[in-house]
Amino acid sequence: MQIGERSDGARTAHPYEDLDVIDARAPRFNQAAVALMAIAALTTGWWGLLGVIALQLIVGLRFGRRFCLPCVLYFEVVQPRLGEGEIEDARPPRFANIIGALFLSASTLAYAMGMAVVGATLAVVVAALASLAVITGFCAGCEMYKLGARLRGIRPGRVELIDLDVLGAPSTGPATIQFTHPLCTGCRELEHRLRAEGRSPVLVDVSKRPEIARRYHVAVVPAAFTVDATGRVLERIA
Repeated sequence: MQIGERSDGARTAHPYEDLDVIDARAPRFNQAAVALMAIAALTTGWWGLLGVIALQLIVGLRFGRRFCLPCVLYFEVVQPRLGEGEIEDARPPRFANIIGALFLSASTLAYAMGMAVVGATLAVVVAALASLAVITGFCAGCEMYKLGARLRGIRPGRVELIDLDVLGAPSTGPATIQFTHPLCTGCRELEHRLRAEGRSPVLVDVSKRPEIARRYHVAVVPAAFTVDATGRVLERIA
């Protein structure tokens, strides 16, 4: 049984409490709701629907998933029937929701000010990107977050030295440091791969040690480094 799994088949991540991770299907379901409502607004001319979507996104971002209607529908109706999907870092889809809320708010404001062309253009962008995410799984906002994270310093070579004493890692030879989260599916997969390769990764739980993650510019998990006995980074693995 993998870390976080339960023999009774229960959820590994609580949808309303484990907010730093999320079932990967949930953001896609939310994108479907956004796409359908945006398309409905564009085809019917009821541009007020765009404001409703924006407000729903803002309320969910501010007060949590319990107040996000598509999220509640997914977690209470869809997930119990399909089962839990892969658990991923919640920060990229959250950023995508922020971008969506901004675009939809701007679209609503443009319509209200009589700039229908501008409003429609912004709404088309949201509808197109949300539909793309639903159909292909490619989330433009998520990729923007990851790109921003790399620009902030998590690309290969940027982290040059890791303090092994602080992490409790051995200083007798090369070591693998993995930044992880106990509910992250990708993190577990990376850990299993590293162990299959004969490595014994030193795990740093970002949910318990966020200051360490910030120190080494780890904005997305999983992330792993190979270091020498002095802590000098030799390779970024993920």
